[in-house]
Amino acid sequence: MSCPPCAAEAPCAPLKPPPSAANYELADWRDLPGWNNAPQLPALRAFASSCRRLQATRWRAACDAAAVLSNADEADVRAFFEARFAPYRIVAPDGLRDGLVTGYYEPILPGSRAATGAYRYPVYGVPEDLIVVDLASLHPELKNLRLRGRLDGRRVVPYYERAEIEAPGRRVDAAVIAWVADPVELFFLQVQGSGQLELDSGARIRIGYADQNGHPYRSLGRYLIDRGELKFEQSSMQAIKAWAEANPDRLRAALDHNPSYVFFRELPAPDAIAGATAGTADGPPGAAGVALRAEFSIAVDPRYVPLGSPVFLATTYPLSQRKLEKLVIAQDTGGAIRGAVRADFFWGSGAEAGAQAGRMRQRGAMWLVWPRGEPLPAQ
Repeated sequence: MSCPPCAAEAPCAPLKPPPSAANYELADWRDLPGWNNAPQLPALRAFASSCRRLQATRWRAACDAAAVLSNADEADVRAFFEARFAPYRIVAPDGLRDGLVTGYYEPILPGSRAATGAYRYPVYGVPEDLIVVDLASLHPELKNLRLRGRLDGRRVVPYYERAEIEAPGRRVDAAVIAWVADPVELFFLQVQGSGQLELDSGARIRIGYADQNGHPYRSLGRYLIDRGELKFEQSSMQAIKAWAEANPDRLRAALDHNPSYVFFRELPAPDAIAGATAGTADGPPGAAGVALRAEFSIAVDPRYVPLGSPVFLATTYPLSQRKLEKLVIAQDTGGAIRGAVRADFFWGSGAEAGAQAGRMRQRGAMWLVWPRGEPLPAQ
């Protein structure tokens, strides 16, 4: 989710091979709940945007066919997917057929290019002293393993934790992109991995994940639940923010429980992002390198669901039994998105999207929509 892809243990954890392969059970289109009523055109546009980045031969014929469907209607697009692809129910290695579906969004925060009395929390770029070692150049079998740290004399040691980076009076050796007013909003900006800053000058800039300090991500919600501050069913982003506002004297310790820290980069304007549509409210670029589409992009575990793949998702809306059944595209990853039947649903940008994302913790089923005749993942 433009989220740190490597944030499990210090100084940084690899995206390990799957513990065992998932099962992909061939299904009939009629087996997909709500398939005939699911919106198809937005999913086609999201898939076509991914085609700009999909190089594998298996996608070529489908991508070429999608390119000529710009004026098609819903029935034509449904026929396209049914003819070119086959649906496979994703079953986890342990046999579970349903999994967790959460939500994420792109926050919009007020900010300033200069530090002021109100804006005093820095949004850092990548520090000059952060060392990233990519081991794949020496050991190809360690692809996705990057070690993060800093030099202490001749030794590489773990990089600073959140508590050290945000200690009073401390300044990291990094450019400051902007300053924000609320440390809790900055914390959740890092959790989401991207966002927009509405500057006091009236301008708005978009920022995205650039790197991470290599320490493990620890959930603030889980910290509060374990200490009896919140009940599990109340641990939404909104409830956490309310707790923070009511407990300013305990906030610093709660934030420091998560040693992980995200550094950002300034992103191009939306229309300059691959796959973005001029004049639309496209989201930030995801891990696939294309603009995310609100309610039609998801983050997945790429060990089981290759980026760019269409996925049929059957779940429910947050805090509701109302069905959410639609074709979406796997265009992002995330440090907490682990497992075969696991998705993070992109709601879009701003407060309304944040309200939905913060409350979403549903059960759901997933079908990999895969090009006909092509070998399935890990086969």
